[in-house]
Amino acid sequence: MIDRKKLELLACPQCAGTLTLYIDEQNNDAETLICRHCQLGYVVEDGIPNMLIDAARNLAEPAITENS
Repeated sequence: MIDRKKLELLACPQCAGTLTLYIDEQNNDAETLICRHCQLGYVVEDGIPNMLIDAARNLAEPAITENS
């Protein structure tokens, strides 16, 4: 789990906006840092956020599943 104090220091690498921590309880408590302005989600693995813009999930687009 990402440290709350570290979360306060982080900003969206695209717009420098505030990030919100989202914890998906249905998916083994997977964590994502969300920028509401850019509609990007940065995945957190083992307490380390992947802050690369190219690796971010675009939250404005619907999720694509294999069965779609």
